[in-house]
Amino acid sequence: MKYIKITAILLSIGFSLTASADIAVIVNPANSSALTDRDISRIFLGKNKTFANGASVMAANLKDESAAREEFESKVLKKTSYQVKSYWAKQIFSGKAKPLAEFDNDAEVLSFVAANPDAIGYIDAAKVSDKVKVIKTF
Repeated sequence: MKYIKITAILLSIGFSLTASADIAVIVNPANSSALTDRDISRIFLGKNKTFANGASVMAANLKDESAAREEFESKVLKKTSYQVKSYWAKQIFSGKAKPLAEFDNDAEVLSFVAANPDAIGYIDAAKVSDKVKVIKTF
């Protein structure tokens, strides 16, 4: 019985370590705006609608079920998935903000950001290509 408990604990630790991946915040290579962690957070909470150069922000979010989204919300927004959903529900209901564009996977976010000079998104850092510029890794 003791060995079963130890094995279960070790397996859960192993799964939690592999579940955590680095998240890369990406922009189009033409974007030269400098962004702080706070700026990035405010963009993905709908509070900053422009980059420092005045260009409108086109933020790309992953679908709810995405592991990268969960990591992003935890590491960057410092919120749980439930807190983010609640926050956005209030923003949308009050008319203060429109929901961010959502994409099914990292490849779609990568393509969207590569094709739009004013786009910003996040993906699993292991899936970054030379079509985009990484501005921050969490």
